[in-house]
Amino acid sequence: MTNTLTTPRPHSHGAAPSPAGHSSRADRPTSFSVAEIPVPHGREEDWRFTPLRRIRPLFELENYTGTNTVSVEGPAPVQVETVDRDDPRLGQVLAPGDRTAVVSWNEFPQSTVVTIPSEAELTEPVFVKITASDAPSAQHLLIKAEKFSTGVVILQHSGPGWLNQTVEVRVEDGARLQLVSIQEWDRTAVHASDHRVSVGRDASLDHLVVTLGGDLVRMCVDTEYTAPGGEMRLNGIYFVDAGQHMEHRPFIDHSQPKCYSRVTYKGALQGKDAHSVWVGDCLIGELADGTDTYELNRNLLLTEGAKADSVPNLEIENGEIEGAGHASATGRFDDDQLFYLMSRGIPEIEARRLVVRGFFAELVNEIPVPEIRDHLMDAIEAELATTETPQS
Repeated sequence: MTNTLTTPRPHSHGAAPSPAGHSSRADRPTSFSVAEIPVPHGREEDWRFTPLRRIRPLFELENYTGTNTVSVEGPAPVQVETVDRDDPRLGQVLAPGDRTAVVSWNEFPQSTVVTIPSEAELTEPVFVKITASDAPSAQHLLIKAEKFSTGVVILQHSGPGWLNQTVEVRVEDGARLQLVSIQEWDRTAVHASDHRVSVGRDASLDHLVVTLGGDLVRMCVDTEYTAPGGEMRLNGIYFVDAGQHMEHRPFIDHSQPKCYSRVTYKGALQGKDAHSVWVGDCLIGELADGTDTYELNRNLLLTEGAKADSVPNLEIENGEIEGAGHASATGRFDDDQLFYLMSRGIPEIEARRLVVRGFFAELVNEIPVPEIRDHLMDAIEAELATTETPQS
């Protein structure tokens, strides 16, 4: 398989890139070649929030001496294949856009392909369970929902390990896919993941990221619409403990007319040096008439010493749209909510737990699998049980 450099998309603003990198999300170069995307120094816009010393082993190909495992359980007629990296179905959704993504692409030996056949309506979810060794390894998954199919796919990451992952997601015309990626790594794990998503004509994707474990987790979701009428909902939940770094970077690229998107990420942080990063990028291109989009990030600081960086970016190159907006908020508990609960005899600690559970419940309840919903709420409850002195 031959892959060539993809040049930056045209951008009408005409701004020159800054010395630290591209000035616009639309200007970011993408490539399948490692030589075209060098090791970052930390000043680049894509890397300025990331502690490079903790992720640096994933930047160099010679460090990839580890292994990873993938096991898939799903109902008929789901098709599961293990294919070599030269399979022509791979590499068809966008191209890598940062150093970890391009290294992952060049290092994976085989790919796991999960296909929901055309017009199939799955009555049970597909579970994809993933583990990794304590040395860096690269992994590639292709999740494909063929035309007019419907299904739910759940990725479950657990254990210790260093994993650099590529997930290609193809939602073909008229298909409806719900994809949930759950990161419940052990405390020492390092995970970089690049989800590259393609949504076809009148197709729908509900994409939910849940990050509850690991030392450092960095997840990028790059998207494209290939025809009019597509819908995407990108949601995220993260709970960050002392010393953890969790970074999420969704990008919605509206290049087709009459497409819809909603992005909602919510995080809670507790403990010294707990750090979350959310960078939400949305680009509305010149041809994207009738676009309807909104992105939201909210962060709840449970203790002193935690830090949340939140950067919503909205670029509009088209005046004929239905709507576009973004919002970001970071703060401590809502005093009114706490007062209301405590005035009814609920102890303060229990009241705080109820507020946090309600904070996440909106997104958790979107998951169509009851046992996964219950498991995640139990995991959030376990996190809350370790909360340090509340922030005042």
